[in-house]
Amino acid sequence: MIYLYAKALHIIFMVCWMAGLFYMPRLFIYHTEAKLKSDIEYQVLHEQFMVMERRLWWVITTPAMYITVASALTMLYLSPGLLSQGWMHVKLTFVAGLLFYHFKSQQIMKLLALGKSTWTSSQLRLWNEVSTIILFAIVFLVIFRSAIDWIYGVLGLLGLAVLLMVLIKLYKRYRSRNS
Repeated sequence: MIYLYAKALHIIFMVCWMAGLFYMPRLFIYHTEAKLKSDIEYQVLHEQFMVMERRLWWVITTPAMYITVASALTMLYLSPGLLSQGWMHVKLTFVAGLLFYHFKSQQIMKLLALGKSTWTSSQLRLWNEVSTIILFAIVFLVIFRSAIDWIYGVLGLLGLAVLLMVLIKLYKRYRSRNS
């Protein structure tokens, strides 16, 4: 029964964590693009974005990440046989990538607050898609486990990444034409 509670918490807080990871780079993009405004407008927007980023990060995203990890560790403790399965090793590798993404995003947030970020809005748009690709990989891996042919799975992820990048480029062209 404890395993099922841990699993439910894992799913709920993973959704909360991902929501924060999806929205945070959008705030970074808007924060970065605010530099194009007048100095007075930028200062007002900069202060507002710092508040929004801090609240999202420290009240939702980071606590959800810790609860997601804690519930996962609980499930692994209660069912250690999962660690002997190949798909779980691959999943944990993607989770490590997601944790890296989380803490790199935290670093970007701190640089933006200090006015020292060198990321462009285009780079941040690409960065925004990294968490999406990792989420796709993890969900498909958990659902299909060993039933999925790894070559097709990897090709599918690469195809998704290329598709997302093409869509970002098309959107950038669309925005520049309509500006």
